[in-house]
Amino acid sequence: MTAVSVEQGLGDLKLNGADRAAGTPTTKKPEGAEGDGGLGDSDDDEDADDVDDNKATTDTTEGVAKKKKKRKPRKKKKAGATGGGAKGQTSPPTIKVSDLFPNNTYPVGEEVEYRDENNYRTTSEEKRHLDRMNQDFLTDYRQAAEVHRQVRRHAQSVIKPGMSLTEIAETIENGTRRLTGHMGLEEGDNLIGGVAFPTGLSLNHCAAHYTPNAGNKMILQQGDVMKVDFGVHVNGRIVDSAFTVAFDPVYDPLLAAVKDATNTGIGLAGIDARMSEIGEGIQEAMESYELTLGGTTYPVRAIRNLNGHTIARYSIHGGEAGKSVPIVKGGSDGERMEEGETYAIETFGSTGRGVVRDDLETSHYAKIADAPHAALRVASAKPLLRSIERNFGTLPFCRRYLDRLGHEKYLLGLNHLVQAGILQDYPPLCDIKGSYTAQYEHTILLRPTVKEVISRGDDY
Repeated sequence: MTAVSVEQGLGDLKLNGADRAAGTPTTKKPEGAEGDGGLGDSDDDEDADDVDDNKATTDTTEGVAKKKKKRKPRKKKKAGATGGGAKGQTSPPTIKVSDLFPNNTYPVGEEVEYRDENNYRTTSEEKRHLDRMNQDFLTDYRQAAEVHRQVRRHAQSVIKPGMSLTEIAETIENGTRRLTGHMGLEEGDNLIGGVAFPTGLSLNHCAAHYTPNAGNKMILQQGDVMKVDFGVHVNGRIVDSAFTVAFDPVYDPLLAAVKDATNTGIGLAGIDARMSEIGEGIQEAMESYELTLGGTTYPVRAIRNLNGHTIARYSIHGGEAGKSVPIVKGGSDGERMEEGETYAIETFGSTGRGVVRDDLETSHYAKIADAPHAALRVASAKPLLRSIERNFGTLPFCRRYLDRLGHEKYLLGLNHLVQAGILQDYPPLCDIKGSYTAQYEHTILLRPTVKEVISRGDDY
C-alpha cells in the first residue's frame, strides 16, 4: 500500500523537498519527446550495485522498451525464496502455509550482503548474535511473505479481461485469509494475521488507493493497466508488495521502467544509505525509458509525490517515527536508513504529468494511532469506532470489510469519524485522465547482517 500526501498530514506520500520549495519538476523535458511534456534525462551517474537490470532491449517498434541511454548490466543475486508454488498446495490455494511448513521454517527472502563500510556485518559475531535474537520477528515476516507469494502467483494465473474488480479483490483477500488461517469474522481475528490492508486495484491513470466498494461493477478490460497492491500480516508484521498487470505488450516499456526503478531502489537501500541518493537513483533508472502509444512517444516519469515508506508493527506507514523513501532527486541529504528498520520500496511511473491528486470515490480508511479524544455527535459513530478498534486496530480497512462484518448504513458515522480526526481517509490518487501508471514494490528488512528482500519471488 502506498502512502498519503503531505496535504493529508501524514508522512507517507511526501512531496519531494525541491518540489515543495520550487513547485516545479526537478528535471527538464527531454528533447524530441512528444506528448504532454516530461521529466527529462538525469546525469550519467554510475549505476548502483546489486540492481536487477532486467530491461527490455532497445527497439523502434511499439511495445518494446526504448532506452535513452545504455545502462551497464549488473549481476543479480538469486532469491532464496520460492516462487509461490510450495509443494502440497492446492490450486486455488486453500491450505494454510503453516501446515505446509510445520516446523515454522519458511523460505528466506533474497539476502544481499551490505557493501563498503558495512560489509563486515556478514561475518561479525556480534551482528550474527543480534540476528539470532530476531528469529520470532523473522519467522512472522517469512510466513507472511510466503503467503503473499502463493496468493499472488494464483492471482497472476487467473486475472484476465472480463473479470470484475470485486471478483479480483475477493480472490486475493480470501486467499490471504485461508493461507494465514485467519478469516477475520471473529472479533480480533484480523489482528492475529491475514489481510494487512485493502487490495489496491488501480486502473490506468489511477496510481493507488483504489479498491471496489459494494455495488462496484467495474470490469477489467484488455487495454487496461492495473496496479495490484496487497499486504499480508502475521502478528502485525506486514509484508507490502505490488505488481502491475497489462495484457497489451505496448505497455511493456512502462512496466519495465518501474520494475527497474524499484530494483534500483532496493539495490541502493541499506544501513546508512541516504534517502536523497536512493531517490536520485530511482528517478534516473525510471526516466531512461519511454513509451510509444498511437504514434506518440511519451517519457516515463517518476510520480514525484508518491514515495516508499517504513513499516512498523501494525502500522503500514511506520507510525510516528516513519520515514519516506523518495523516488525523485532532491530532499534532505541528512536522512538515512538505519539498522533494524523495515521498508516498502515502491516506485510509480506515469506517461502523464508525474503528479497525482485525490480523485474518485474513497474506499480506504485507517484509525489514527494518536488520535485525540473527540465528542461524537452521530449516534452510529461510537459503535462503529468500537468495531473498527476491535477488528482492525491501526490496520487500514475498506467499506467492503465493514460490509463483511455485518455493518449497515454506516457511511454517516464513518464520515463523522474522519471529520473528528479519529480516522484517516485515503482517496484514490490519480494522474491526468488518458495517462497510464505502473507500480512495483517489495518489502525489505535491514537485518544486522544482511539486507533481506523478504517479498522477493521468481515473478518479480
